[in-house]
Amino acid sequence: MTANASAMRFSRCIVRLPSSCVTEGLRAVDVGAPSFSHLKAEHQDYIEAMEAAGVKVDTLAALPEFPDAIFVEDPALTFPNGAILLRPGAPTRRQESFHIAPALQKCFENVLHLPEPGFVEGGDVLRTSSKVMIGLSERTNLDGASALIKCLASLGLEGEIVQTPPNVLHFKTDCSLLDDETVFTTRRLAASGIFKDFKTIFVPEGEEAAANALRVNDVVMIGTQFTRSIDLLDGLGYKLVPLATTEIGKIDAGLSCMSLRW
Repeated sequence: MTANASAMRFSRCIVRLPSSCVTEGLRAVDVGAPSFSHLKAEHQDYIEAMEAAGVKVDTLAALPEFPDAIFVEDPALTFPNGAILLRPGAPTRRQESFHIAPALQKCFENVLHLPEPGFVEGGDVLRTSSKVMIGLSERTNLDGASALIKCLASLGLEGEIVQTPPNVLHFKTDCSLLDDETVFTTRRLAASGIFKDFKTIFVPEGEEAAANALRVNDVVMIGTQFTRSIDLLDGLGYKLVPLATTEIGKIDAGLSCMSLRW
């Protein structure tokens, strides 16, 4: 692809190793606990894919008291000129922001804090080349989104509040950027018209979870099980890196949530 991918250009990221308690992670639909050994292998492949894409990976130690702490994108946001510590909407995840703060303070001079009482999870936040979209959901409320817009403004960024479809965990569960002009999205999310300024590629019916792909520099990471989505994007000329996500998918997770990128 020749399109400008400035919103997807990264040189560093933070990940956190999974703890054995990750098998007890939150899940909207219980399809069985993931295999810890297989999930660890998926996470390691993810790290190696990041490195192969040209990203320096900072790996944090596991947090045994927090099953979902592997999903570092939810308690914080990172941008080239600063970071924002969030307040996750899931009560069991609220303290994860405190534990990731030291790592962010080592990387950024400017670390902001989302004020109470609102809450936001990073899975509801999509950065584009022109703005930052914040999806309201069960994990991100209006108070939190409004406060986040003020934090973003202090970093020179424009925020926009949008709506996540009912019964969808996070805004980015249903969309991802393929380049600065193109969104890979489910039809249920695009139906609201929020992507009117973008080219849209619709996820094949039955593979809605494939919408949480991840563009990193010149490649698009996508779950190996989404064969029709892989064929679709490959046919459009995207350079794909298929990664196993079966086990992390059992605890409501995908590719974007396992790293903080900048």
